[in-house]
Amino acid sequence: MYPTDLTLTQWQFIKKTLDFDDRKRKHDLCIIWNAIYYIVKTGCQWRMLPSNYPKWQLVYYYYSKWSNLELFDLLLTNLREEVRVKRGQNAEASLGIIDSQSVRWGNNRSLNGFDGNKKVKGIKRHVVVDKNGFLLAVMVSVANFHDSKAALLLMRTLHYLLVSVKVILADGGYRGNVIEEIKNKFGYIIQLVLRSDNKEKLFKPVHKRWIVERTFSWFDNDRRLCRNYELLMENSENMVKLSAIKLLLNKI
Repeated sequence: MYPTDLTLTQWQFIKKTLDFDDRKRKHDLCIIWNAIYYIVKTGCQWRMLPSNYPKWQLVYYYYSKWSNLELFDLLLTNLREEVRVKRGQNAEASLGIIDSQSVRWGNNRSLNGFDGNKKVKGIKRHVVVDKNGFLLAVMVSVANFHDSKAALLLMRTLHYLLVSVKVILADGGYRGNVIEEIKNKFGYIIQLVLRSDNKEKLFKPVHKRWIVERTFSWFDNDRRLCRNYELLMENSENMVKLSAIKLLLNKI
């Protein structure tokens, strides 16, 4: 019906991974997933969901239920490993890249701060990706939360998800005592990749770090992520996970 609808192959992967049963329902779960992805791609409000889909209350019920059961994390992990193996890589990543993205707010009632460096009022998305740019972990904070402080919370999330990375590349915003603290608490080695002096003042992508910037550009392809319209931080994180899942589903 819409370009965001899942193909049969994509739905079969989701159904198998999340172990959905075949009991008879009024609305097929595939239609629920299509409705969620319509919201992620178009950025529409839940209450503005087209009448072709089930009622928005039902769609949001399943979205909330799957979020609480951490099924988005499970699906993201399985998809990432599937695509990595398909590319001839190890299923689990050993190298990660960390960075943050400041996002303007789109809802006056949502929590927000002001990033003085980027001149952005809103939130920050802190992410770790693998060498392909595929999402490993995400944490959302207010925009004035410093990257070095957020790194500890993000590493805790990474550790909770049992991600097997050993080395994580970072920019100069993560320098300081946080590097040793992360190594002692979680065992991750943070390596700083700094921008070299460019006397010609030409744009040159920084080695490996450009990968995470490309991931942020992938997120911006989904209108729900162009600005922050979520009242809760966990919903902002879920939208990032769903966007990453959608990207990986197109690669299986």
